[in-house]
Amino acid sequence: MKIVGVVACTVGIAHTYMGQEAIEVEAQKRGYDYKVETQGGMGIDNELFDDEIEAADYVIMATSIGIEMPERFDQKKEDGKVFHMDPSVVIKNASAVFDDIEATLNINK
Repeated sequence: MKIVGVVACTVGIAHTYMGQEAIEVEAQKRGYDYKVETQGGMGIDNELFDDEIEAADYVIMATSIGIEMPERFDQKKEDGKVFHMDPSVVIKNASAVFDDIEATLNINK
């Protein structure tokens, strides 16, 4: 499975990068391909491109603020492939977030 994510918190420092790490660690643990974009105090890092978003099975949108270029995810939203939550949720329990994604994947089979 391929997962992409965007993490952005109100201050753009700690929770943004902690959320990125939580997604990456859990994706690695499960053997998934992944890429996580951060929109933090330093601007956009590890930017997701349209082809990467299109190729993703699911998007984890761990944001507590509006993000730059949200229209890139419109099709995934329409397809019900975007999981949106506050960054604190993925930081505290990335495993549960991935379990929810996997449950949705099994329902849609």
